[in-house]
Amino acid sequence: MPTLPELQRDFVAAVFDADSERFPGEVRDGRFGGARLFQIYRNNVFLSLTGALAAVYPVVQCLVGAGFFDYLADNFIRAHRPDSGNLHDFGGELAEFLAGFPACADHPYLPDVARLEWAYHRVFHAAAPAFDLAALGAVPPEQYGALRFGLSPGARLIVSDYPLLAIWRANQPGAGDTTVDLGAGGERLLVFRRALEVEFKLLAPGEYALLDALRDGATLEHASERALAAAADFDLAACLQQQVALGTLTNTSTLS
Repeated sequence: MPTLPELQRDFVAAVFDADSERFPGEVRDGRFGGARLFQIYRNNVFLSLTGALAAVYPVVQCLVGAGFFDYLADNFIRAHRPDSGNLHDFGGELAEFLAGFPACADHPYLPDVARLEWAYHRVFHAAAPAFDLAALGAVPPEQYGALRFGLSPGARLIVSDYPLLAIWRANQPGAGDTTVDLGAGGERLLVFRRALEVEFKLLAPGEYALLDALRDGATLEHASERALAAAADFDLAACLQQQVALGTLTNTSTLS
C-alpha cells in the first residue's frame, strides 16, 4: 500500500506523462472506466494550463497561430510542470523553452517577444513600494556616490536585437495589417507600471547602463561610471529625476 505522499507523486507524474499507465489503473470505475476518467482529468489540466499561457503570451500566440501555440504549450507543460499553486507564477521559462524548441528555429525573435510578455505580466502583478524621498533628502551630499537604488518590482529591463515594441504593437487587437521590419535594429526597453497601466520606454544606451547597474546592486558612483562609458553625454541628474517620477526605482536600502 503506497503512502499518501507516494500516491500524490505518482498522480502528478501520471498527469504530465501521457505514456504513464501506472496511476490510471488505481482510479475506480464510475460512469466511465477509471483510465478514461483519469484522461478527462489530464485533459482538463492541460487545457487550463494552456489557457493560462495564452493569457500571458497573447502576442506569441498571435505570431505562431492558435493551433501551433497549443502544440508548443503541450510540449512546454510536460517539460515545465507548475511548481506553485498560483497560476501567475506559471510560464516564466517559456522564452528559454522557445529558444531551444526546434520548430521555432526559423523565428529567432520569439524568445525575446516572450521575455517582453513575461515582463509585462510580472510588472502588472507586482507590489511596488514607493520611493522614499524623505530618506534620500537626509543623505549628506558627500555620501551620494555610495547610494544604492534598486529597480522596482514594478519595472523590468529588456534588451533585444529585434524591434520588440513594434512587434508587440503590431499584434495588439485592432492593430490592423501592419508589417514590421525585423532588420530595423534592436532595442533597450523599460517595462514599468504607472497606476494600473503597464507602459514601455525606449532607453538610450546611458539610461539602460545606469538602470542595469543599479539592478545588479552597484553604487550610484559605479552605475554612473557605466552609464558614462556607454554614452559620454549622459545626464545623471535628469535620468534619476525621470526614473523617480516614473516610479521605477526604490531606495529601501539607500547606503552601502
